Amino acid sequence: MWSAFGWTSYHRWITQGVHHRMVPMLKQTDHMPNGTGDAAIRARGVHKIYAGTGGAPDKEALKHIDLEVPRGSIFGLLGPNGAGKSTFINILAGLVVKTAGEVEVWGFDIDKNPRQARASIGVVPQELSVDVFFTPVEALEIQAGLYGVPKNKRRTMEILRALGLEDKAKSYSRTLSGGMKRRLLVAKAMVHTPPILVLDEPTAGVDIELRRQLWEYVQELNANGVTVVLTTHYLEEAEALCDRIAIINHGNVVASESKDKLLSRIEEKCLVIQPVSELAQVPQQLNDLGTKLQSDGRLMIPFNPTVMALEDILSLVRETGIQIQDLSTEESDLEDVFLKLTYGADEANAS
Repeated sequence: MWSAFGWTSYHRWITQGVHHRMVPMLKQTDHMPNGTGDAAIRARGVHKIYAGTGGAPDKEALKHIDLEVPRGSIFGLLGPNGAGKSTFINILAGLVVKTAGEVEVWGFDIDKNPRQARASIGVVPQELSVDVFFTPVEALEIQAGLYGVPKNKRRTMEILRALGLEDKAKSYSRTLSGGMKRRLLVAKAMVHTPPILVLDEPTAGVDIELRRQLWEYVQELNANGVTVVLTTHYLEEAEALCDRIAIINHGNVVASESKDKLLSRIEEKCLVIQPVSELAQVPQQLNDLGTKLQSDGRLMIPFNPTVMALEDILSLVRETGIQIQDLSTEESDLEDVFLKLTYGADEANAS
């Protein structure tokens, strides 16, 4: 956990950086474009084709991406492996050249103003790519230099303090634990005070305590004005953290809306009943509803509240003579929606 002093210092640093001064590498003559609206990231018709090698056919990684990330949001970018998430992130970061389309990062067109666009975004990669021969202080100083941050405007120790790395500031990075290396990557992404932070699978392979601390830190950043874009395969994380979610499948955006609206796409619920007496099988009246008998004796009854009321189901249960010891209902979660829009859609198209 980070100290109150660290958080106070970081709060002052980030709010001054995001709200009251330019990204450090921008010259005095640079300015934020007018009429950028509320979008931190805006993509229109983004298309990416990777040329085939060795006689292999070209690969269409992104087909037609239209996407807007609201400023100040925690935005989830989800999709199966190979869906195109990393390609899209690399386009935002200037690491991959798109084939077609338009992209704005913090109001800057990445083709017309690549320098300003890259200065407006910090990317935390999934891989633990740290130079083991540098200390955290040296790593951050080098990173700040690459972004053109003047020495008198660097916040190296403030960032390390905020991330709980102050006592390791002069230790070689090779001596850091996996969790500390993950924090160092976040620190490197923040040296130029970007208003947008992209986290690519930030908790892959980390322990529960580090995951909790990292999300507390991300929420602090967001509360102080930083727009966060998150990719993760831990859907429970996305459901807990994100206020808006986009799902990419086969290079297309299949959904992009608020979390609550996305979850409402599946109206099906499940009534869970624990009978007083153990059942040998599901009664026929309930079997017609698709009821399943679990190994622990519970009855799982799926239902759509717009089609059949809960009271009607309970009436059928009473007619069978089942005495209820306990009952509860389970809502659809993000995993259900994700599976329906990706793998479920693939199966439907295949048939």
